[in-house]
Amino acid sequence: MSSSRYWELTVGVPADLSEGLTNLVWELGALGVVEEEPPGQAARLRAFFPETARASALEQSVRDYLDGLRQLGFAPAHESEVSVVALADENWHEAWRVHFTPQRVGRRLVIAPPWDTPVAGRRLVITIEPGRAFGTGHHGSTLGCLEALEAAVEAEAPRRMIDLGTGSGILAIAAARLGVDGVLAVDDDPDAVASAMANAARNHVSDRVRCVLADAERLDEAAAPLVVANLLTAAHRKLALRYGRWVLPAGTLILGGILDGEGAEVAAALGAHGFAPRASRSVEGWTTLELRAPLHDRA
Repeated sequence: MSSSRYWELTVGVPADLSEGLTNLVWELGALGVVEEEPPGQAARLRAFFPETARASALEQSVRDYLDGLRQLGFAPAHESEVSVVALADENWHEAWRVHFTPQRVGRRLVIAPPWDTPVAGRRLVITIEPGRAFGTGHHGSTLGCLEALEAAVEAEAPRRMIDLGTGSGILAIAAARLGVDGVLAVDDDPDAVASAMANAARNHVSDRVRCVLADAERLDEAAAPLVVANLLTAAHRKLALRYGRWVLPAGTLILGGILDGEGAEVAAALGAHGFAPRASRSVEGWTTLELRAPLHDRA
């Protein structure tokens, strides 16, 4: 083994608990995090830590977190599925980068990391640096939102868009590359806003993507004809009333981050505020809803 090594922590992670576990490992000092679902196997999270981290402490922290979830009535992965192993320096780079390869999305997009950017052809290349912010183009919720976004921009040619919970900025950047003139990218996480700004610059769309640090509940911005929110179901329920303030009458609202079994619940919550379901798509167990805002301002 080389003098430089890293720790790889692996844990089985149900879809509804992935965000919490991801946040935990970042707080523990992870250098990179990968969520994956190998064919025929359960979903799992892989997090990479520097040599200076204590392997036993990392494993115990995750076990304690899962035990806490069990006491709250959740059903996380069995504790035997948690493991921490040492990786040589070269293995760390391979393990981290092999997961992030160019990904074709929809009819016109390809999402790629900076180290493996394909030559631009008929598809628009969106370059995203995997990092602390969610949204690399490989997660089912992001893929579904990108497909819905591409279809909405093609059908309606909106001039402006709001991206709530922008993460890496991938949806905002894709919208700009697809032709939207002005995109407001909003997140309440400073790391996410910094990542979105860097990715916007990397894709040469900083003049069309404005990134702001703000809590969506307190957002005070002019309504747009297209609003995208790749958040979890709890957040959609919480924001259901406020979506009407951000989407222009008869505009389009795209909601991602919804488990397939929760799609009807979210649609009903928005329906109570005048939003009509227009389309729904499922990618890898995650539902993306496309809804039409009421014809008249109900704010």
